[in-house]
Amino acid sequence: MSLKGFVGNSKSDSKQYVLFYMKTLRGNDFMEIKLVKAIESDAESILDIQIKAFTPLLEKYKDYNSNPANETMDRVITRINNPNGEFYKILENHDLVGAICVSWREETQYWISPMFILPEYQGRGLAQKTINVLEQMFPRALTWELATILEEERNCYLYEKMGYLKTGVQKKLNEATTLIYYKKIC
Repeated sequence: MSLKGFVGNSKSDSKQYVLFYMKTLRGNDFMEIKLVKAIESDAESILDIQIKAFTPLLEKYKDYNSNPANETMDRVITRINNPNGEFYKILENHDLVGAICVSWREETQYWISPMFILPEYQGRGLAQKTINVLEQMFPRALTWELATILEEERNCYLYEKMGYLKTGVQKKLNEATTLIYYKKIC
């Protein structure tokens, strides 16, 4: 596994971006994961992937008021332009397969939300590799936090395997859905 990166001045020049990548061996193939800072012109493709990734959960849990499949283009653009965060496209071997958003309250407290991968790319270790890359991109982080659906055991297992601990905070979204909050102390 290797991690390489280029950090550009993404705030002042949209042509410069943050790019980090990791190469790992999967079977006999190398998987290259890149995180590329999203810009406004990426909003439509990001929203399309977000809808595809979250629609199965929307249909399963009927959480119409909180599910990212129901978010608007304006919400995606707001995340892209957030001065206290960054939205990254996730590329696997040059294919856009998802996105991840990180925001911060201070230089040491980070929040991940949302993160999503196209359904046909799920279950291949991309989420774990993406979070590993993201965490390495922000070495000053003392804490990482996120929330996921309690009923989605695979998600909970992933975060717990990566060192995230349940905070004890839960939020009932409806009769079928509960958000559970996690925190990782570095």
